[in-house]
Amino acid sequence: MLKLRKGDKVVVLSGKDKGEVGKIKAILRKNGKVRAIVEGVNIVKKHLKKIEGVREGGIFEVEKPVDISNLAYYDEKVGKPVKVGFKISLEGEKVVKYRINKKTGEIIDKVWEKIKKEV
Repeated sequence: MLKLRKGDKVVVLSGKDKGEVGKIKAILRKNGKVRAIVEGVNIVKKHLKKIEGVREGGIFEVEKPVDISNLAYYDEKVGKPVKVGFKISLEGEKVVKYRINKKTGEIIDKVWEKIKKEV
C-alpha cells in the first residue's frame, strides 16, 4: 500500500528540484519501481517531429517521473514535509482505515471502509 496518492501535495527531498512543492498528477508502476509525475517538477525539453495533421513539431517542455522515495507528503498547516502512517479504527459495525499525519496524529483521509464480519 502506497502512502502517497494522486492529488497529494508533496515536496521533493533530493535531486535537482530539491525543496520544490507540487501535486501528484499520476503514479506509474513498472518493473517493480514506483514513480510519480509531479506538477512543475523534473521538467525536461523534448524534441518532437512534426506529424502531418496531428501535431506541430518543435521543442516542448515535459514533466518526467520522479521516484516515489524522493517525495514526502507536504502538510500545508505546518509548512513542512511529514511522515504518513495508517490507523485502523472500529466505528460500530464498520472497520475503517485512515491515512494519518504521524507528527500531529491528524487524519488526512479515509483509505477504505468495510463491514465487520462476525466469526
